Amino acid sequence: MFSLIVVKCFHWIYQWSNPKCNGKLPPGSMGFPIIGETFQFLRPHDALQFSTFLKERILRFFCKFLHGPLFRSSLFGGKVIISTDIELNMQIAKTSRIPGVTKSITRLFGENNLFIQSKESHKHVRNLTYQLLGSQGLKLRILKDIDLLARTHMEEGARNGFLDVKETQSKISIECLAKKVMGEMEPDVAKELALCWRNFPSGWFRFSFNLPGTGVYNLMKATMVNVSWQAKKKMMKLLKDTVLKKRASGEEFGEFFKIIFGEMEGGDEMMSVENAIEYIYTFFLIANETTPRILAATVKLISKNPKVMQELQREHAEIVRGKTDKEASLTWEDYKSMIFTQMVINESFRITSTVPTVLRVTDDDFQVGDYTIPAGWTFMGYASVHFNPEKYDDPLVFNPWRWKGNDLGAIVSKTYIPFGAGPRLCPGADFAKMQMAIFIHHLCRHRWSMKAETTVIRRYMLLFPRGCDVQIAADSKVDNSAGYIPFEVLGSNTVIK
Repeated sequence: MFSLIVVKCFHWIYQWSNPKCNGKLPPGSMGFPIIGETFQFLRPHDALQFSTFLKERILRFFCKFLHGPLFRSSLFGGKVIISTDIELNMQIAKTSRIPGVTKSITRLFGENNLFIQSKESHKHVRNLTYQLLGSQGLKLRILKDIDLLARTHMEEGARNGFLDVKETQSKISIECLAKKVMGEMEPDVAKELALCWRNFPSGWFRFSFNLPGTGVYNLMKATMVNVSWQAKKKMMKLLKDTVLKKRASGEEFGEFFKIIFGEMEGGDEMMSVENAIEYIYTFFLIANETTPRILAATVKLISKNPKVMQELQREHAEIVRGKTDKEASLTWEDYKSMIFTQMVINESFRITSTVPTVLRVTDDDFQVGDYTIPAGWTFMGYASVHFNPEKYDDPLVFNPWRWKGNDLGAIVSKTYIPFGAGPRLCPGADFAKMQMAIFIHHLCRHRWSMKAETTVIRRYMLLFPRGCDVQIAADSKVDNSAGYIPFEVLGSNTVIK
């Protein structure tokens, strides 16, 4: 019996290391049974460089492929193909529609979530999202509110002498979206929801096994039970109670809920309350976890480059000088005139795209030269083209001027894929860029400096182990006609009073 168990174990390990395929698998290793190479993959690293995990494999397999390495691995309990070939990444993005998310994310968002179901349901929610976050929606519904909230939170931070970039942008996003989606809410409910979304734990990419002691178990316990993390269950209940109460009393919904329920001209077909709540929950969670982190990394990049900071100060001072009322709200024309700001944002997205930007599950076996990508495997496509010296001079250098003369409104091309590509191209790309531009505008109307010790690392998600605070002066709106001198140039002993 013991011998039989040993033989079975060895046979199972052999099968794990050599998965079956209707062809020849790309080279690589499946790592240890079940855990695969997940620990190596999640090892923290400099956020502005590819991980050691990826760099080692690029060097190992580069000679085997013309455009970029392709290799296999096992991550989060699943079988994975990793590619740095832009042509292959774009092809998979356009032909495969199933999102390549781990089981832990599926549990987090819900098995019935419309974002990760069939292509029909995904297309449905994308159409809804574009009605709010497309260019017309941003112009007519969003810009004014984002501007007012950014101004308010920036001035509050200036009075305090500092602000946390990620936390502040999170507040701005949630407060704007809550108003547009839910309409007016009772103050206590609004405050509780804001806390839920803002404090949700960052642990999306974990093992897929929900066992005591594992990451998913602890995450699900935090999100389902622990009041300090404001559980997903609590979020969903708050949202549902608010919707049902508004419907019963005839209260006004936000514009977006009217679109969801088909109550506005151009609104989509009716959606059930349950599906609507799942959709809104996911919508808010994604918005809260992505843009604030990228913005904080962008502010760090700006703070390390005095020339970039000075040019931003000049551009935004010019926008203010052009207004009769210096405190007037930003207009769509003002936003579109932020040319250098858009160059900074594009460059930030380029240089911070060190995670897979194409995540799919292949529908069918896919042939790549002599190799086969099996159906059902997760495909991770890295934007290594962002760091290709043939496409970008000195690609590791943060240089916004490289975008001069380019189409700054483009969110995808063969050399630029920070938002993915194909049918699952991020529908909130323009919204993210607008939020960042408006935040930078109000930040640059003050004297500010980010702490020198601020560091940006990745453990798949962007992390700020020493915080992402900026010092900001309360009494000095900047007129940069004479040029701006950042605090770092004045010296590390400069104190803001």
